[in-house]
Amino acid sequence: MWPPPDDPATITRMRAALATARKLMNVDEGDDRRGTWGWHGRTLGQAVALTTGLGWLRLAAAPIGQVIPVFWNGSIEAQAVMPASVPRPGLIGWHDWQDEPWQYRAELYDYCTARPVSETPALIRQPPLSSRWWAAARVALRDIATVRTSRHTITRHYLQQAMPRFLGNPINSDPPVPWTTAHGDFHFANITAPDLQILDFEGWGLAPAGYDAATLHSYSLLVPVTAARIRREFASVLNTPAGRHAELVAITELLHANARGEHTALNQPLHERACVLLDRPIPDQPREPAITWAADLGSI
Repeated sequence: MWPPPDDPATITRMRAALATARKLMNVDEGDDRRGTWGWHGRTLGQAVALTTGLGWLRLAAAPIGQVIPVFWNGSIEAQAVMPASVPRPGLIGWHDWQDEPWQYRAELYDYCTARPVSETPALIRQPPLSSRWWAAARVALRDIATVRTSRHTITRHYLQQAMPRFLGNPINSDPPVPWTTAHGDFHFANITAPDLQILDFEGWGLAPAGYDAATLHSYSLLVPVTAARIRREFASVLNTPAGRHAELVAITELLHANARGEHTALNQPLHERACVLLDRPIPDQPREPAITWAADLGSI
């Protein structure tokens, strides 16, 4: 979940498009009309009333001709291939349309009664999660990893460029680590409790083995108790050469996000964790986000 976009015109346009989506999907507005915003106002979601109960309507927008297929089609492709053992809201249907210069997709999901563990991707307080919840999370990530796909959450080309830039030296995985299928955005704002449901399969695909557990850990560094719990619960994944490499990958991506002004509170903990993984001294002075590097590498 993200704050509403700063641009009032974007808010007006997206709310009007959401009203269009309700008509196209033949659903009514639910009781909570505020909606839930996605990254930079590119998505907007809302509970809606179905004849059978509640549903969740998600609207995505992109400039015409600038759709990134991996993200645009992620939820539809996940619905087709993810095992039933992976707990997630089912996709009921979708509808595409254009309104120059924008194109839109409306996706209608089963309603999820459980709430996300965190309101923000970067965790800021310790969540009360049961042993049963952690066990379910391990099983879900194990089963996601078995899905065969040619989609990529992240690319080797990006890592070859970004890891040296954000971590200081060329970072190699020796021996080379396997790549497996990942959810791709596994943080506590995309996971519910007390019953586990995994939300937002927009960017799922291949990534270094252990990537999802590493991402969850990196987003949790502001809450050391929870970060330590993640290291224990996913020790069989993270306490391996592949797991340490996956952590460095996740740290690189978040440092790149820092450079664009996102999740900046994580900057120092991320640098400190990278130093631990790379067996380097932890610097005394806080590190500033490397703003000048962000434009060269484009978006993650």
